[in-house]
Amino acid sequence: MDIQRKTNPVKKKIRRLIYILIAVAVLAAITIGVSRLPKAVPGLDRGTLYTDTVKRGEMVRNVRGLGTLVPEDIHWIPAVTQGRVDKILAHPGDTVKADTVILELSDPAAEQALVEADSQLKASKASYNNLDVQLKRQHLDEEAAAAKAHSDYQLAKMQADSDADMAEKGLVPKTTAEKSRMIAEQMEKQNEIEQKKLDSLKESERAQLEGQQSEVDRLQAMYNLRKSQFDSLHVRAGSDGVLQVVPVDVGQQVQPGANLARVSDPGHLKAQIKIAETQIKDVAIGQPASIDTRNGIVEGKVTRIDPSSQNGTFTVDVSLIGQLPKGAKENLSVDGTIELEHLDNVINVGRPVHGEENSTISLFKIINGGTEAVRVQVKLGKSSVSSVEVLSGLQPGDQVILSDMSQYDNVDRIRIN
Repeated sequence: MDIQRKTNPVKKKIRRLIYILIAVAVLAAITIGVSRLPKAVPGLDRGTLYTDTVKRGEMVRNVRGLGTLVPEDIHWIPAVTQGRVDKILAHPGDTVKADTVILELSDPAAEQALVEADSQLKASKASYNNLDVQLKRQHLDEEAAAAKAHSDYQLAKMQADSDADMAEKGLVPKTTAEKSRMIAEQMEKQNEIEQKKLDSLKESERAQLEGQQSEVDRLQAMYNLRKSQFDSLHVRAGSDGVLQVVPVDVGQQVQPGANLARVSDPGHLKAQIKIAETQIKDVAIGQPASIDTRNGIVEGKVTRIDPSSQNGTFTVDVSLIGQLPKGAKENLSVDGTIELEHLDNVINVGRPVHGEENSTISLFKIINGGTEAVRVQVKLGKSSVSSVEVLSGLQPGDQVILSDMSQYDNVDRIRIN
């Protein structure tokens, strides 16, 4: 016969509590032990790393930017007078000469103004010719009167001299000689008056003709203006090149000053490069540059820098030197590099992913024959597109990792497989 054992509930609870406390103590001991173990060193595949060797020597500082090729000279053709577009004879992309007619406009007012100007000019020229004829006739009449007065004076003088001589010899009365002398004096004054009238007439003729000529010149200038305005209805290219834009349509009414077309010379291009605000401070006019057109590299020099930035960049104009590579044309995307300066005998290395100029950064230096890398603090100096000056923290011959290592900011050592 089985006898049931008596159990003590209190002892059972105490025993359970002891087991729980022992389990907690064991877990705590395990946790502390694990936390005190050295952290595992992460490993990286060498093929995934971008590395470079620190060196001493010449370093070329430069900046780089993207841009496009644009014409050196752009010729906009404005409307000289108002008019209506009747015909478009050339289209964007066409090669044009200076006298190529691009558009034909019509303006009845310009045609009427030309006819009136021509009529007024012809009338003015006729008036000038008529005045010239009249003045020449007057001049001839006055010359005849002056010649007659001079002749009368000469005759009277001869008679007076003769009578004076005969009076001295007693052949004629003295009164006769005196009368002849007075007549000669009168003829002399008449001769002087006629000569003065002739001289005055010459000055009057000149003044009248000059006044009429000035009116002819004024109307000639007006006619030339009206003729130029009328001729401008045949819109010409004005220079050799390629037609780029014709921003008007047939039937459109245009006003004076409106742009009708744009012509550029495809053989004379320049590069416009966008340089970041942080890099523009050392760029100067005259610095050498190279422009990569993806089909060849052409040399150039900086000729202009925009005074203000747009969208965080400055536009820099680079004038190209030498022949352009094949395929180089307007609006072609290019890559420009501007050479800032040459630094001699400096310690430098390839530019890290997050290495800014004049800053202190941490890099991983490769040690132990390339099997490990440790974090070092490196002070950087002047920077370039692909290299940067090292002021402290590295020596020539050191190998460093230039790749983005931000995911390993919490470790100071890595293993390289």
